[in-house]
Amino acid sequence: MTNAFKIIKQGLTEAIAHAKTKDTETTGVKLYQPQAVNVSDLRQRLSLTQEQFAARFGFSVATLRHWERGDRSPSCASLVLLNVIDRNPSAMLQALQ
Repeated sequence: MTNAFKIIKQGLTEAIAHAKTKDTETTGVKLYQPQAVNVSDLRQRLSLTQEQFAARFGFSVATLRHWERGDRSPSCASLVLLNVIDRNPSAMLQALQ
């Protein structure tokens, strides 16, 4: 085994052990689970078309359509962004400028 492989294996082993641990006192890490967002309701509340919403916040229109139809769910990173947009759209717009 190469040294690089050993380091990667150790990192993966630690990640698996961490993922199995639910006790935040043991790990010192609080796991954040973003809330689900109804993307269609959010977009309509902001009075934006699918094209406008996608362009303004950096999503593809196709992806947005899949989310709204329920064909797919947003990934964790996208869900975090959608939660920020849901709670404070002006902060998200300011961050993107």
